[in-house]
Amino acid sequence: MITVTDLAIQFGRQVLYKDVNLKFTNGNIYGIIGANGAGKSTLLKAISGELEPAKGTIEIGPGERLSVLSQDHFKYDEYKVLDTVLMGYKELWDVSKKRNELYSKSDFSEEDGIKVAEYEEQFAQMGGYDSEANAGSLLEQLGIPVKKHQLYMKELSGKEKVRVMLAQALFGEPDNLLLDEPTNDLDLETVEWLEDYLGNYEHTVLVVSHDRHFLDAISTHTVDIDYGKVTLYAGNYSFWYESSQLALRQAQNQRMKAEEKKKQLEEFIRRFSANVAKSRQTTSRKKMLEKLNIEEIQPSTRKYPGIIFKMEREPGNQILEVNNLKATAEDGTLLFKSLNFSVQKEDKIVFISKDPRAMTALFETITGNKEPEEGDYKWGVTITTAYLPLDNTKFFNTDLNMLEWLSQFGTGNEVYFKAFLGRMLFSGEDILKKVKVLSGGEKMRCMIARMQLNDANCLILDTPTNHLDLESIQAFNNNLKLFKGNLLFASHDHEFIDTLANRVIELTPNGNIDKMMRYDDYIHDAHIKELREKMYAQS
Repeated sequence: MITVTDLAIQFGRQVLYKDVNLKFTNGNIYGIIGANGAGKSTLLKAISGELEPAKGTIEIGPGERLSVLSQDHFKYDEYKVLDTVLMGYKELWDVSKKRNELYSKSDFSEEDGIKVAEYEEQFAQMGGYDSEANAGSLLEQLGIPVKKHQLYMKELSGKEKVRVMLAQALFGEPDNLLLDEPTNDLDLETVEWLEDYLGNYEHTVLVVSHDRHFLDAISTHTVDIDYGKVTLYAGNYSFWYESSQLALRQAQNQRMKAEEKKKQLEEFIRRFSANVAKSRQTTSRKKMLEKLNIEEIQPSTRKYPGIIFKMEREPGNQILEVNNLKATAEDGTLLFKSLNFSVQKEDKIVFISKDPRAMTALFETITGNKEPEEGDYKWGVTITTAYLPLDNTKFFNTDLNMLEWLSQFGTGNEVYFKAFLGRMLFSGEDILKKVKVLSGGEKMRCMIARMQLNDANCLILDTPTNHLDLESIQAFNNNLKLFKGNLLFASHDHEFIDTLANRVIELTPNGNIDKMMRYDDYIHDAHIKELREKMYAQS
């Protein structure tokens, strides 16, 4: 249990929030949401003790252990992988070291024998004799094979280090667990494993994440940081979002009577409860719905960008034909070969692979940025495309300001381009900011504004939710649901994929799997699971 009392966080004159009083209790998982810069990660740092609050106290339950997902991926470079995980349970690691030091003494005394017996008892009580096996099992489940457990951390790739750090945080089932963006750099299968793991976790968990499906699957409560206030709600992200939007519509309708508002809110809770009760989400198991009440439902003051994609013309019958394409990564890894598919009207295709470089190679090829190694492709004469690349660095190596930058990509007057920037929440002096100093999220919003100028009938999106906050992701997702043209995209956002794609194409070094179905159905189909294992086993 974690108790926060009268907490205030301040940097210089900037007050992030004050008068924060929260209690995080055992058996619940709290999803922390808020706009970029609102102070989500800062709250975790204050709770972990990494940051000293301006005011207030934070108390951990007596005798309870706190574990934090480390963001420093170089801190353990000189340690072996398995040892790095074991170090996540500091008390056990310290006892183990003291015990081993005594055993290694050449002049082992009777006094040492008494002391080592005490350490042995502590070691056993903390599960020390099973610790290496448990740590190794965690690593394997997170995709780090046994052959790498005795390597040094510096020998791993960045994405592998992320998985080891996650194993370290989870190791020993701490009483209180703080996870800041735990799904970053995880593939969709590993994210699903983490959802299931946390779904069965009986302790206190605080999570910051931009992954809506992940938050929905694990959260029993939502902590909303909004304009200097930190508010705790029962329910997951979807409940918070949908209820806040309903409350906002009610607030805008001044003629609506109180009785009518209450009836609408009661009906919303009833509908939401029925939907969640049918799902596999942990929100049902934790019985969060018993705690929902009308008084908690308030309109959000968040701003959502106006992302609107329109088509200048309807696509014809010929969209895209891909014949026998092959791609190899810079290190010589075969990404895919003999790739053949045709895009039909109304296709919304998600491309997936265990190697994300495969999707980037495909998109860079069909947009003409890269020559095919083998094979060819052909776009229909009526098709116009707008492309959101994974790496947008080259677009921002310039001294242009935001307005000048966007003006390069279309024709129109200053007012016309200001309108597009305004819809993406840039206004006033913002638009005169040099684009090369923008944050990752701001650059992505600029790239989305650029795409909207095209009025294209086929959108190609390579991991489009990168760097975006939840508000931008939600707005992006909502508009793409309404888009009548074709979508060809890759994403690590489960909700984004499952609500948009009606077709899944998986790229492997031994051919591709192509299914007309929703993503959720695809990953849970037993026949497809068996086929996928065979495709990757051959490589």
